[in-house]
Amino acid sequence: MLTASHLAYEVLRWGGAGYLVWIGLRMLWAARRGQPAEPAQPIDEPIAAGNDLLNGWRRGILTNLLNPKMGAFYVALLPQFIPASASPFAFGVLLTGIHILLGTAWSAVLVVLARRVRAVLQRPAARRLLDRVTGTVITGFGIRLAIASR
Repeated sequence: MLTASHLAYEVLRWGGAGYLVWIGLRMLWAARRGQPAEPAQPIDEPIAAGNDLLNGWRRGILTNLLNPKMGAFYVALLPQFIPASASPFAFGVLLTGIHILLGTAWSAVLVVLARRVRAVLQRPAARRLLDRVTGTVITGFGIRLAIASR
């Protein structure tokens, strides 16, 4: 629809640009006033009720299984790595398992590192700096989207 209608494309583009600029300026304004755009959760308090490992694991599995892009990714990418002499199903399951294992290991590393730097990043000065940087980048994206040609 967006490629067929120039008006629909322009409305979406300007709406998205305005929204990005609004979010970025709001973050910059909040950082200038000395308060974070989003209040921080206390370090020892869970983010949501029932925030445990099993609940997060179940949510992640369900999200990926219901995401049609994951299936399209595996169907488009894996066949080129399956040898002609191998069983496509068995080798595909093997490659999928390796991908899931590597993704899980990488996510675990990110979680451990994030937990270690969490106290530093929740300091008011660090949050203001992050809000300034993020607000500037988001505002820049919005301005670039507004001035970009189709």
